[in-house]
Amino acid sequence: MRFRHPDGSTVHLAYCTNVHPAETLDGVLAQLRDHCEPVRRRLGRDRLGIGLWLARDAAHALVTDPSALRGLRTDLDRRGLEVVTLNGFPYEGFGAEEVKYRVYKPDWTDPERLDHTTALARLLAGLLPDDVTEGSISTLPLAWRTRRAESAHAALRTLGERLDALRELTGRSIRVGLEPEPGCLIETTGDAIAPLTAIAHDRIGICVDTCHLATSFEDPDTALDALTRAGVPIVKTQLSAALHAEHPHLPEVREALAAFDEPRFLHQTRTATAAGLRGTDDLGEALKGEALPDGAPWRAHFHVPLHAAPAAPLTSTLDVLKTALAGLVGGPHPLTHHLEVETYTWQALPPEQRPRARAQLADGIAAELTLARDLLTDLGLKELP
Repeated sequence: MRFRHPDGSTVHLAYCTNVHPAETLDGVLAQLRDHCEPVRRRLGRDRLGIGLWLARDAAHALVTDPSALRGLRTDLDRRGLEVVTLNGFPYEGFGAEEVKYRVYKPDWTDPERLDHTTALARLLAGLLPDDVTEGSISTLPLAWRTRRAESAHAALRTLGERLDALRELTGRSIRVGLEPEPGCLIETTGDAIAPLTAIAHDRIGICVDTCHLATSFEDPDTALDALTRAGVPIVKTQLSAALHAEHPHLPEVREALAAFDEPRFLHQTRTATAAGLRGTDDLGEALKGEALPDGAPWRAHFHVPLHAAPAAPLTSTLDVLKTALAGLVGGPHPLTHHLEVETYTWQALPPEQRPRARAQLADGIAAELTLARDLLTDLGLKELP
């Protein structure tokens, strides 16, 4: 979906396909047929943006076979789909029964991460619509916090050189954004400023995920102002909402939270205290005993559907998303032109809230995009055909 900003520039809105697990190229093509095109039809649009996730095997198949890449581009066009952004964070196995810490491997200290991201950049240059010259890729924030970052910085400098060469070769500018996430070396937008200003490359910036922003209790306006002052490019923004518990000391609140403690993904949980941010690596850990102070609200890294806040006594951080979006695209000029709804946890919701069929999932994704569209038009952007 495309929108015209009052300054005349185009803002792109997509949804991320990591909600539809697929590790192979055949699986990706099936996603387009079974999920993405039905979402487009529900929205009544001739064109729908998707934030494509290409796992290692799918990316390898495409980068080693130019005819396969042309075939994917043809299929996208035929189904009324377009790609200006890729989710390069998960490498493989995102649909496994247990992902947890595996999602951070390989990290930016491993040469495979550099090679994979380079491949994604080459592929995106070939997938961009004919009238679009800029693409974006989100990636993990260097590594999980137990790793050292020195070699990661060197790898990102090499990536910058490769992106420059790709621009010279193709005429397409591909930018990569580190995505701060709780528990990682770069947990907050503030953590990102020093390494990104040290790297100092205009094709390497930040991906602001509004669920992660909220989980870390960051104020959106403060975060965006700091990034702007530091000259850090906001490559893309993932529109997402975290799980919020206002009174985590109450038994009924803990019982409600326990329904979201599931085995597939990490749900880092945070609370803001007078001594600073406190947290656990997972929601289950927070719910055990006194692992996390419960005198102030908790937020958990669980991407809840944008249009459907959890039932009381829980809620979501949709207000954080709204404030961030106003700062990102509500001013005289957009701070980013690539927006992506990323609710990959539909099948991790409590059983009674999960979609039971493809049609229900498509309805839910379409409802999320409708909400995002309405927020954008309320900010003065005009939806384009």
